[in-house]
Amino acid sequence: MNRTSQRLSAIRPSATLAVDAKAKALKASGESVIGFGAGEPDFATPAHIVEAAQAACADPRNHRYSPAGGLPEMKAAIVAKTERDSGFECDPSQVLVTNGGKHAVYTAFAALCDPGDEVILPAPYWTTYPEAITLAGGVPTVIDTDVESGFKVTIDQLDAALTERTKVLLFVSPDNPSGSVYAPAEVRAIGEWAVENGVWVITDEIYEHLVFGANEFSSMPVEVPDLAEHCLIVNGVAKTYAMTGWRVGWMIGPADVVTAAASFQSHATSNVANVCQRAAIAALEGGLDDVATMRDAFRRRATTIHALLNDIDGVVCAEPQGAFYAFPDLRGLLGREYGGARAETTLELADIVLDQAKVAFVPGEAFGLPGYGRFSFALGDDDIAEGVSRLSDLVGGDDGRS
Repeated sequence: MNRTSQRLSAIRPSATLAVDAKAKALKASGESVIGFGAGEPDFATPAHIVEAAQAACADPRNHRYSPAGGLPEMKAAIVAKTERDSGFECDPSQVLVTNGGKHAVYTAFAALCDPGDEVILPAPYWTTYPEAITLAGGVPTVIDTDVESGFKVTIDQLDAALTERTKVLLFVSPDNPSGSVYAPAEVRAIGEWAVENGVWVITDEIYEHLVFGANEFSSMPVEVPDLAEHCLIVNGVAKTYAMTGWRVGWMIGPADVVTAAASFQSHATSNVANVCQRAAIAALEGGLDDVATMRDAFRRRATTIHALLNDIDGVVCAEPQGAFYAFPDLRGLLGREYGGARAETTLELADIVLDQAKVAFVPGEAFGLPGYGRFSFALGDDDIAEGVSRLSDLVGGDDGRS
């Protein structure tokens, strides 16, 4: 008899966290490692948010259980923030506060999926999505994209993936790991397709404020109001406010679905830590000046890493439009030997690059799209230049051309 359930035994560990852990272990042993693996801002949480948390620690109200679905003040802040930032109007009864955005993703699939329900999942996808779908009893239906398409799914591809078992489409813009951003007209077309075909949409808006240049974030239920009754929005404070460790996210959707999800959460986790919720309220109500500063830095880094990666022979990198990831096509580097080790896959290439160049990136296999790699540019400018230089030196040398 197996010691663990089949359901949990089937879960694959997070590849992004695994790469980050290996890089940190090498650093701890004294190695000079440049890590492009972690998906978190390298900025400190803004001071006014930290100060709100410090004050909350001293307030006895926060030493007790609170409503499982979220503090009333937190729900009100989410309602106001959502209308301000995306134009979507909702009621506090439509909001569930969760233990981070990842928890919101899992809860959303748990709320919608029955065993055998199919979920259309464009690739590349964040590593957690297929695991959350499967744990909820759903079946991922993966649609491949590529650098030539801008990593965007088409209506024809959606039509081809649609079956009588299709229940949900997962939509992400700005996207992790590709950095692509759908234009408002593209968002509208996909939303209209979902309405016409009776498909729910889970839209992950965690990177909504990290959009560069002329690219524009748009919320699907705002572009297609008829979708609102069949749409769940997941979001959180982690990326926008440099609060990855605070673990506060949320789900917005039709009141009946949110009520069921809140009941589920009441048994699974109960309330999100009150101090963290108070900090998140300060973040949502404190304006976006700090966010603009971080976005400007990410925009500059996106331009830098895009140019540096494209200067490497065999690498093709689309310019990141949002989030803080570059997702270069590395297939031109495969089928070669580096320092006596042969790289036939990007999994093998990532291991070689980490071992020999002490540079960590996440291979495309983790995101359902082999041949590519995710390079987070949520690190300093000097580290970006040094890391890509090390990669270039390794793959561009005489041994790398064999």
